[in-house]
Amino acid sequence: MRRWRLFLSFALAGGLLLPLTACKQPSKLQRIQERGELVVATRLDPTTYYRGADGPAGLEFDLISGFAEFIGVKARFVFPRDLQHLLRQVEHGEVHMAAAGLTVTRERKRRLRFSQPYQEVSEQLVYRRGSRKPHSLAEVAPGELQVIAGASHGDTLKRLQASEPSLAWKTRTGISMRRLLDAVNKGEVRYTVTDSNELAVARRIYRYLRPAFKLSDEKPLAWAFPLAGDDSLLKAANRYLTTIRYDNTLSNLIERYYGHSDRLDFVAKRDFQRHARERLPRLKPFFQLASRQTDIDWRLLAAIGYQESHWNAKAVSPTGVRGVMMLTADTAKQLGIENRRDPEQSILGGARYLRIVEEKLPERIPEPHRLWLTLAGYNVGFGHLEDARILTQREGGDPDRWQDVRKHLPLLNQKRYYRKLKHGFGNGVQAVEYVENIRSYYDLLVWFDNHPEDWESYSSSSQSAR
Repeated sequence: MRRWRLFLSFALAGGLLLPLTACKQPSKLQRIQERGELVVATRLDPTTYYRGADGPAGLEFDLISGFAEFIGVKARFVFPRDLQHLLRQVEHGEVHMAAAGLTVTRERKRRLRFSQPYQEVSEQLVYRRGSRKPHSLAEVAPGELQVIAGASHGDTLKRLQASEPSLAWKTRTGISMRRLLDAVNKGEVRYTVTDSNELAVARRIYRYLRPAFKLSDEKPLAWAFPLAGDDSLLKAANRYLTTIRYDNTLSNLIERYYGHSDRLDFVAKRDFQRHARERLPRLKPFFQLASRQTDIDWRLLAAIGYQESHWNAKAVSPTGVRGVMMLTADTAKQLGIENRRDPEQSILGGARYLRIVEEKLPERIPEPHRLWLTLAGYNVGFGHLEDARILTQREGGDPDRWQDVRKHLPLLNQKRYYRKLKHGFGNGVQAVEYVENIRSYYDLLVWFDNHPEDWESYSSSSQSAR
């Protein structure tokens, strides 16, 4: 007995009984923080991650960038070749999580854990404008409907098949949702199914796409995590999503990417495409020159120019403003512009004036609110913009937030409001339309500048419809 007590004393002193005295293993979140890197699977898509005006952009990119900062690490994105591989990488723990606009379904919850939702979407049947619009799945013939392998849409169709036994569809592998929607836009595929948010963004790019009808009620989108291991990263994600929901960061981001998605109708998109092909090439060097001199994205300047004059250097309004950027005589004189119909002078003058308006705003106003407020001031006048911001604050809104000011700008048209404001009547309704249209044109120019293959598709689909 003495020998066993002696052995136990030496073992304790020498640390031989590690299982009894070892420290608790670090959690998954702690291991990620120690490495300083969060590995996230996503999709290259306008709703998730794409190359924007200043580098990577997209709702998922912005959300994950914020989450990575929240837990004190850097995010590294990986892009599996299709949705099936993306889900498999998460399931097998090859990535820490997925942020890819994933719908939470009963089938997926058997394989993955999900965060709290951050957006809700419905599933919609999509067809091409000009072709026969189906009003029910009974009108969809076998072979006409194609869906992405691994997407939740296949699960929805299987459930609907119980009441529509003749329903049949083709499952596509190795293709993105964007490419499948492009095929419908071109008339190469008759129908597909996509989420309402994807269709809203895709319709900015592919103007022949139309929703036929909903296949589902609203469903949640959430981040996905492996089933294996502890839930420390998932809990951190939920804390972050709760935080940005209450401080308006989430609503700001959703508004940024989707708030103006339905602004342009078919005719407006058709005219934009035609003018971009026929008029923009001649003016593009002047927009790029103005960009170099003022550090404003040339595509934003081009979007303003299109909203102002449809890129017509000889344009003249009934009020006397003229040129590509439709400058007033007073503004031109202030900027030293001698000939408002000279496209180079007009574009440079417009860019410089935009900077003048922007510099009047308080420095605390962050992007993108700063940009949208600047555009509103460029259109309605800075004094009227300040009146709208004061009115916004009086009504309990945030004067530094575009969504709040946008709601109050139209009140400048109403006598019971403008008679109490310093600068009186202002066309706030027009200012809101002005900003939202420019946002749409800017998105199109950025997307097509970075994805010329989609521009060719956009143009060719227009030609084929004639």
